[in-house]
Amino acid sequence: MKLYTKKGDQGQTALLGGKKVAKSHLRIEAYGTVDELNAHLGLLSDLCKFDEDVTYLTRIQHCLFAIGAQLATPEEETSFELPELDKCILEELEAQIDEITALAPPLKNFILPGGHTTISQCHIARCVCRRAERCVIALHEVAVQDSFILMLLNRLSDYLFALGRKWAHKMNIQERIWQK
Repeated sequence: MKLYTKKGDQGQTALLGGKKVAKSHLRIEAYGTVDELNAHLGLLSDLCKFDEDVTYLTRIQHCLFAIGAQLATPEEETSFELPELDKCILEELEAQIDEITALAPPLKNFILPGGHTTISQCHIARCVCRRAERCVIALHEVAVQDSFILMLLNRLSDYLFALGRKWAHKMNIQERIWQK
């Protein structure tokens, strides 16, 4: 199979099911940004030194891939079965955030991204996650999406912030506090 098809050279692409849309379509922007987030989580996994976190990040990546398939499918398309969304991951993210919050020092100030490449990558992934959330919300306004996707992206961005704090704590790196 070739990597290029030349079918998108005129600014059109096909959704799952074959419907053609502009590459600037909200649906393309939404699943493309989720794909970008997935790539950032891959880099984050590569930088991570804690196996349990790598395993969990990989699980999140699988979930994001399934979300991408959901987003790439128009609501009228029913000719094939989409991958199921792992809905227990939402509660797990909340439990992870609570666990990290109990471990890290109390949050009394805004924190600047930085201090270590891995921590900075957590913040980059968090920002991309917030953008993915905004894209899915924009799509949801014109084509209703599973509300789980919105909840997951919202919680995932919180988890990525908490993960950066966890790694700063575990690596004994001083968090950078925002000065007014």
